[in-house]
Order: sequence, then C-alpha cells, then structure tokens
Amino acid sequence: MSMNRKAMADHRATEALLAVLDSADRMPDAARLRDRSYELLSLVPGSTVVDVGCGAGRAVAELAERGVHAVGVDPGPAMLAAARERWPEAEFREAGAEELPFADASVHGYRADKVFHVLPEPARAVTEARRVLRPGGRIVLLGQDWDAVMIDSDDPVLTRTIVHARADLLHTPRAGRQYRGLLLAGGFGDVAVEAHTSVFTDPAMLSLLVRLAESACAGGAVGRDRADAWLAEQRRRAEAGRFLVAVPFFVASATA
Repeated sequence: MSMNRKAMADHRATEALLAVLDSADRMPDAARLRDRSYELLSLVPGSTVVDVGCGAGRAVAELAERGVHAVGVDPGPAMLAAARERWPEAEFREAGAEELPFADASVHGYRADKVFHVLPEPARAVTEARRVLRPGGRIVLLGQDWDAVMIDSDDPVLTRTIVHARADLLHTPRAGRQYRGLLLAGGFGDVAVEAHTSVFTDPAMLSLLVRLAESACAGGAVGRDRADAWLAEQRRRAEAGRFLVAVPFFVASATA
C-alpha cells in the first residue's frame, strides 16, 4: 500500500472510531460514568491530572472545567489532531500508557477510560501509573468487558459468536474484571471496584454492531452472509424501536 493510500485508510479508520466514540459519549449513561470517575479522582483545584488514552479529548476538557490542570496523553497522532482541533485551549501530548512524559511522583491524578483492553501488557501501564503518581495520588480505571456485551437478537448463538470473536481480537478483552488484581499487584491501596451497566436503545449505536460484525467476518468466525443477515435484523430492530445493547463497565479506583 502506498503511503498516500495508507494515510487515507488511517484517516478513515480514525473518523469511524471517532463516530462510534462520539455516539457513546453523548449517551446520558456515559456522561454519568465520566462524572463518577472525576468524583473518584478526589480532584483538588490546581492539581495535575493525566487522562491516558485521551482520544478526542472530551474528558480533558471536562476535567479542566473542574479547575485542575488536565493533560491528555494518547499514542495516536490522528486522535491528538482531532483533540487539539476540538479543544484548542487544552494540553495534549503524544505517548503510550507504558511510557508517560512525566517525572516521578509529579501528578496528583491518573485516569484511563476504555484503554487497558488494547494494551498487550496492562501491568506495565499500572507500574508506570504508580511511578508518575505522587504519594496519596488517585488512579481511576474505566472500561467495558468486551466478553460480556449483551445484544437482544433473534439468534443468540450467532450473537454470542460475534461478540466473542470481536473480544478475541483485542489484547486484553477482559481487562475490566482484572482491574482490582492489577492495582493490588501494582502496590496500590484503598482499591475499590464498581460495576455499571449502560443500556443503549438509540439506533446511533448500530455503528458499534457494524464494527463487531466486520471484525467477526475479518477474523473468519462468521461468513459474510450470516454477518449481513445479523446486521439486517439489528437494523430492523432499530427501525421498529426494538434495539437494545447493554454493556457492562467496570470502574476501579485506588490510592498510590
């Protein structure tokens, strides 16, 4: 693939991902979950909080509104470009969760939302979080359990196959249920875990199911015809007001 075509493909992939993230972020449940994460950070005005895997930067902007010095970190240049365009006043840096651009014990709060499932070694990210956090600093991890996504369907067996096939393509699809163990192993104290289930009935979330089906197809778990038939049923459900997706989210918090 030529560099031009690769750049165009990367741009399209980023735009598609942004569309899914934006749809999800606009849901009332998502806003409540973000608010809960800020609450668990025990924010102190003027303190530094890093949002790791910040994506398009919504949480960075919301944290800044709460009076803290928020810094968004993401490894994707395209995502960071979108974030800087949306929130020109905010601070963003290019880096991965395993190697953060901060000195030892220099930040008061660490937040990572829907990040750990894409990391090959989440424990390395926890070690890095421990390094950059000040004593008494707070860490909050949020993320969905990809293996437990629930979708109302006339074909539950096929639905389970598609959900699990998508999960199997991720580095750590069950990261959410592992947060507690990771934080304890990383030397954190006051570890607490909450489970929240977000229920989506808005047809805008069809884009998530398209991504699930495409991934299952690409991985060879289901054939094109079966995936298309499954998506057609979900579109009919959306048109008839019978669409439902439920996603379990884990929220873990701890103190350095």
